[in-house]
Amino acid sequence: MSSRGDKRAELLRKAVDHLAAHGIADLSLAPMAEKLGTSKRMLLYYFGSRDALIAEAIAASRPDVSGLFRDVGDAGGLERAAWELWEAITRGRQQRPIRILFQVLSLAPTQPNRYAALAADAVRVMVEPLVPVYRGLGFDELEARSRASLLISGLRGLCLDRIVTGDEERIEAAAGVLIRAATTTENRKP
Repeated sequence: MSSRGDKRAELLRKAVDHLAAHGIADLSLAPMAEKLGTSKRMLLYYFGSRDALIAEAIAASRPDVSGLFRDVGDAGGLERAAWELWEAITRGRQQRPIRILFQVLSLAPTQPNRYAALAADAVRVMVEPLVPVYRGLGFDELEARSRASLLISGLRGLCLDRIVTGDEERIEAAAGVLIRAATTTENRKP
């Protein structure tokens, strides 16, 4: 018999897969629960609310930016970590789940009461871990924050473009241009 934590983790994994495939805009817990092999009551028991489930699905499905960039100490390491992130969101384990983040980001402007804080937090937790990396490479605070934003938001935008257009060759080349520009230390201020 599985423990409460195991059942919750299993439901969260299934929910992430479901949300990545079917979206969150018209999400209703009862039909989702049925597809997951459980009940709305159990989803509410484990997650509390529809919005809490979505928040946990986003947290569980986003790339581990802190882990990818933790040991970066030079521009070469930063570039390698950026390519690892790109690989994760386009071909790796994050390829499908990143779609949940795209949905929340696109819904935030039109449904700010429901999604704005969630979207802002999702962006923050991906950008913030890079700021100390850039500071450690000699960039001042504003430049470190700007470059972290450029790298994360740029790769996220290119990933979305790739999903929408399917133009892998163009997007892969654009990712290379972006990563090289965002990881160079040649233009830092003394």
